[in-house]
Amino acid sequence: MGKFIISKRTNGDFQFNLKAGNGQVILTSQGYSTKPSCENGIGTVKTNSQEDAKFERNTANDGRCYFNLKAGNGQIIGTSQMYESDNGMENGIESVKNNAPHAHIEDETII
Repeated sequence: MGKFIISKRTNGDFQFNLKAGNGQVILTSQGYSTKPSCENGIGTVKTNSQEDAKFERNTANDGRCYFNLKAGNGQIIGTSQMYESDNGMENGIESVKNNAPHAHIEDETII
């Protein structure tokens, strides 16, 4: 089962990573100024990850593939790693679809 990891960036912003059951990061969020905003972003991923149309497929300048997951308002809520092929990217999208809805949250900002 996947999990969301909340962490803090060096600039103080909060972010989350969605990790697959094997521990690989499959989606990384933008920076959020508050933890509640970050937690809301996780909820948005859980909801929007079930709609294929919310995944924007892209090709970087170096030819590698990646995807963005967008909210209903069109804002990017998460970006994938880079993939060497379209097939790898599609597998990444399927992994987000499968892992996000039931992923638990681990907060690494609590000491």
